[in-house]
Amino acid sequence: MALVDTVPCRQRSMDSMAGGHLGPPGHPLLASTLPQELIDDLSRRNKVEDANHLAEEKESLCGGEPGASFLPSTSYLCDLRHGADGAIVPAAESGFVSRWRMKDRMKTGWVALCMCLNIGVDPPDVIKISPCARLECWIDPFSSASVKALEAIGKNLLTQYERWQPRARYKVCLDPTVEDIRKLCVGCRKSAKSERVLFHYNGHGVPRPTANGEIWVFNKTFTQYIPLSVYELESWLGNPSIYVLDCSAAGMIVKAFCERPEWGLGETPSSSLTSATKDCILLAACGANETLPQGMELPADVFTSCLTTPIKIALRWFCPRSLLSLDPELIDKIPGRQNDRKTPLGELNWIFTAITDTIAWNVLPRELFQRLFRQDLLVASLFRNFLLAERIMRAVNCCPQSYPRLPPTHQHPMWHAWDMAAEICLSQLPALLEDPTIEFHPSPFFTEQLTAFEVWLEHGSERKKPPEQLPIVLQVLLSQSHRFRALVLLGRFLDMGAWAVDLALSVGIFPYVLKLLQTTANDLRQILVFIWTKILALDKSCQVDLVKDGGHSYFIHFLESPGIHAEQRAMAAFVLTVVVDGYQHGQQACIQAGLINICLSHIQAAPNASDGLPEPLLLQWLCLCLGKVWDGAAEGICIALHEDAPAILEKILKEPHPEVRAAAVFALGTMVKVGVDEPSIEGADSDVQEVAEQRIAALLLTVLSDGSPLVRAELAIAMARIACSHNRMFRQAAAAYLKLPSQSAVVPNYGTGYRNPGYPYASQLIYAGSQQDLDQGLQTLDGGATYHSFMRIVRSSGSLSGSPGSSGNSPLSDNAVLGDSSSIASNNGGNRQWKRPEESSFYVQCIMAAYALARDPFPRVASLGRKVLRIGGVESAQVVVPSRAGGVVGYPRNPPVVALPPTPPMAGVLHRSTSWVASSSGNLASTWRITTPPPSPPTRPAFLAAGMMNSGVSAVNLEAASTATSLPESTFYKWSCGHFSRPLLEPSHDDEEEILARREMREKEALKGIDRCQHSSVSKVVDQIGSWDTQSEVGTKAVLLHPFKPLVCSVDDNEIIRIWDYDAGEVVNTFENHNTPDKGISKLCLLNELDDSFLLVASSDGSIRVWKDYTQKDKQRLVTAWQSVQRHRPGARGLSSVVDWQQMTGYLYSSGQISCIMAWDLDREQLAYRIPCSDSYASAMAACQTHHAHVITGCGDGSVKVYDVRSPEMLVCAMKPHGTKVVGLDFQPGADFTKLISASQAGDLKMLDLRNSAPYLEVDAHKGHLTSLAVHRYAPVIATGSGKQLIKTFSTSGEQLSVVRPHNSFLGQRIGPVTSLHFHSYNVFLAAGASYSMVSIYAGESIQGR
Repeated sequence: MALVDTVPCRQRSMDSMAGGHLGPPGHPLLASTLPQELIDDLSRRNKVEDANHLAEEKESLCGGEPGASFLPSTSYLCDLRHGADGAIVPAAESGFVSRWRMKDRMKTGWVALCMCLNIGVDPPDVIKISPCARLECWIDPFSSASVKALEAIGKNLLTQYERWQPRARYKVCLDPTVEDIRKLCVGCRKSAKSERVLFHYNGHGVPRPTANGEIWVFNKTFTQYIPLSVYELESWLGNPSIYVLDCSAAGMIVKAFCERPEWGLGETPSSSLTSATKDCILLAACGANETLPQGMELPADVFTSCLTTPIKIALRWFCPRSLLSLDPELIDKIPGRQNDRKTPLGELNWIFTAITDTIAWNVLPRELFQRLFRQDLLVASLFRNFLLAERIMRAVNCCPQSYPRLPPTHQHPMWHAWDMAAEICLSQLPALLEDPTIEFHPSPFFTEQLTAFEVWLEHGSERKKPPEQLPIVLQVLLSQSHRFRALVLLGRFLDMGAWAVDLALSVGIFPYVLKLLQTTANDLRQILVFIWTKILALDKSCQVDLVKDGGHSYFIHFLESPGIHAEQRAMAAFVLTVVVDGYQHGQQACIQAGLINICLSHIQAAPNASDGLPEPLLLQWLCLCLGKVWDGAAEGICIALHEDAPAILEKILKEPHPEVRAAAVFALGTMVKVGVDEPSIEGADSDVQEVAEQRIAALLLTVLSDGSPLVRAELAIAMARIACSHNRMFRQAAAAYLKLPSQSAVVPNYGTGYRNPGYPYASQLIYAGSQQDLDQGLQTLDGGATYHSFMRIVRSSGSLSGSPGSSGNSPLSDNAVLGDSSSIASNNGGNRQWKRPEESSFYVQCIMAAYALARDPFPRVASLGRKVLRIGGVESAQVVVPSRAGGVVGYPRNPPVVALPPTPPMAGVLHRSTSWVASSSGNLASTWRITTPPPSPPTRPAFLAAGMMNSGVSAVNLEAASTATSLPESTFYKWSCGHFSRPLLEPSHDDEEEILARREMREKEALKGIDRCQHSSVSKVVDQIGSWDTQSEVGTKAVLLHPFKPLVCSVDDNEIIRIWDYDAGEVVNTFENHNTPDKGISKLCLLNELDDSFLLVASSDGSIRVWKDYTQKDKQRLVTAWQSVQRHRPGARGLSSVVDWQQMTGYLYSSGQISCIMAWDLDREQLAYRIPCSDSYASAMAACQTHHAHVITGCGDGSVKVYDVRSPEMLVCAMKPHGTKVVGLDFQPGADFTKLISASQAGDLKMLDLRNSAPYLEVDAHKGHLTSLAVHRYAPVIATGSGKQLIKTFSTSGEQLSVVRPHNSFLGQRIGPVTSLHFHSYNVFLAAGASYSMVSIYAGESIQGR
């Protein structure tokens, strides 16, 4: 990716938002996609004709600075998939949003209204003023007979409560006795069962509650006041319950409840309190020592009025305090209904709800807000209105009490917004009443609050106070006029991170956005999909609600709608993937809705990579959606096979994006039935399913050589499913492969002259004499196409011994340790048999692939590969590899195992003694031996031999146990979900400025160094500025100088990497490249040297490992690893791969004992192409660093070949300037790619020109034993090293500049036989490594400063 892309910038306009945008004002919607710069770069580097074009382009971008064209503007392996070391970490921790969803939603089902008024008789402890408040439930009790007035008051109170909970059952008890209340409470609790019961107590006609927690009722004759303990009341009413206490000194009751032993003395519920305290809620009109207000401007039951008729009481209280001269009696004439938001009364109620919700949201703890304002509709309404009661009653010196206790809210700033909204409404009231045809002007409250929310979005963050307008945004969703803007702003807020989604869900956004899925408005579709993407990225449990309400169909229709942007379609695919993830009902619903066909049609419609780049995110999530929808669903798998899904997914396996390829492998793997609950399939259907799964396996094996560990890990997991489903055949194949060669042998088709069966990679198991062999090596089993297996079965008895059809005389059937294969049963595939001869070859092929995965250079893939082997019956697998000398040693990734005995240095074939089955110990390792290869083809590669973990345990266990529970789980889906958890609209990158500043500084430093090197004249390179004894027992194999830090990297033949600071003279870091026994180093390279560079370590066997943070002590991380060299040349006796890295194109070229040069695209992590090369093998290689098209190789026969990847033939020049093996070559310094320098083992140095077949200059650098060549990238200086402890430097004109030789004096330089040389990129510094564990650094005399 380009430099600007190392800080991901997802800028793509989504004009389909129907005029809206999710970004800030003036900015289009930003969404995650492949950066356009990268698309342009890929297109340009494949179509550019010559280096001059690139140089001119870069020169223009850099203002014509000299040397700017040499600086690549691209960084690689910096994507999110490279951020974890060996394992994919899920993006969001499970349970993060568990707080927002109430575990137990409750409902108040019964309401008991107890009115103790005794109209006409004042209680003895109350002295009323005159005139005093008289209204009860807005009825004057003295306006009619006391009995009728009492009944009217009770009926009015019931009506007021029904406004908030119409579905509850109500019982009214007027002037009751103790027995009346007992019957009332017991009856309500019995009927309510586990639902909440509300007990409303009006004690205006009885004395105050006592200090002992007693309220007063009457006797039957109304001659006495009878005390009733609240403890008795609670015992009758039970829990959960809510008490509304409207009487003087009501705080006494709250205090009595809180002082109960089981409640404790606390006033705020905590996790340590009992369930009784959490299920009981108290609302009291005033404190323990307070008397209810008696002023005429308020009703006598002002507390009840606030709780049940908040708009009426709020406006009556506000009128005298407003500048408007308005008759309070007009308030009862406000037009409209409270549930109609388009009317004045409805709008006031709507604004009041939004304001009280906002106040509670901003002052209450989240848990308490959830409990009081989201658990129960009636409780939420009462507490909203309680906030109003506190405001009004505190103005008359009363302090309402509650349990749980709420913080003071009467002076919250949002009350001013309510006053303004009320004033705007009341100012229009006279005109509206006078002329009903006058249009009502809505309040600007919601528009202003949305603007305030938008301002917060511009400047807010997780570290700042949450936006107080969030509950208002929720209320605005109810309005059609404000809905779109509110949804857009909500989407921007949710995009800020998981914390924002959690806040929105906690405030109660979920039921609103769920209901909006029932709308048919086209302008809301994109933003709703985006919002649901953010919600489901954090909380998968919402899938149940979606399926229950049929919301999944909304996203299916969106997915198949025409004209939808690919990124938005990918979001819909993600939502549907979460819906079906592990949820059977969701799978069934989506399968019945045709989701499989829709996804497959979109994949088919995606353009081929040759026609244009399809949207990778969409392809990735279409594949993941398919994999999840048919995973474990027999019906879904049948539909997939009927629609030929494997063939459709096959093309995705070659997509340039590793995430897309991994998703396709995931989808193919889940198509294999493992533990699917369905009736047993017999006959033809069973054969069809089996053949289909074999075809799937054959497709999966085509990605065995993929360069991305992400893809290979998914392959290993898919192979585990196949091994589980076809467990019996896998075990039989493993057993047959370890049988006696004299009776039956499975022989790899390696081709004539194969001499190196120890090479570890599976695609190397075959030597293909042509490209066609490689391309056809893994064909499908479908449609009568020829299945070209690279294994063949050599049978002497007409059937494979150990198979169900073999005779009982084979060692496998007689061995008591391995067991009788005819009696094997399996939970998965145990009834399957080898029905065709080629099947046995197919399953052995899968076993070999599992062995290759078990030896993968990436640790996680290797671990998964070993699990596949265990599932396949190789319970104690010990994958063995040949040492460079030909011996075989154990592979110690697993716990330590006994290594195979050493053998003579001859690469041969593993054979077994005829007594291996009869060995009493069962240790096969002790009976394997290596001999000289016989004339006939070998029986198997050495690395497929299985050793024993413990004595007495066989290598292959034919008993097929239940393996479904032990299958490795893929983490790719969870990791992929993390994409939508991160900001998509405005990606935040705090280190962007730091990265760009560092890049700019290094570019300036590099340009200065290039200019200095190009215009300097180096006379000598002998000044030793550093010398370091690495303490390595096997010497130094390769060295590398860091271009911007005083660091030198060295690695020995044991692949121990050491980083040394030659200014400070201290070791910075030391670590092991890998812990496999087969050691050997080919080269060290730096990736992204202008940024945070990565260290690429190429091993002799062709495996590549890239390390990050390698200069930090014990903090190095493996970014990626893969096998770069695949396929041996006939007759090769060992591997010594050669590689070179080209930063300009992002290509890694590798070759060795093979018949081609493999070009790996590190941007795609994929083999880009093969450059065929015949004749001799490549012994040295160099890629041009100033021109993207040229690669040169030196061969073992002394020839030099030049390749131009743009030409169809690729090979543009071949010459043979040397008589012995070429040990080093490179392009001459500067931008002239037509001149080369090569050196052979004999010591001769040749200057070559592509336009001439003969060298234009020859230099006898050494008299034999030349071991290393280094050419400076920009300065005209060349260095050669000899095994005779000599280092010579030459100019490009052939003049010898200096000689560094060992001295025996005390001050002499210690060199040792030179093994490697490397020049600094921007200074004339030379690092030299020797076989005596010495690393030395020399500086040119004309350039002393750094």
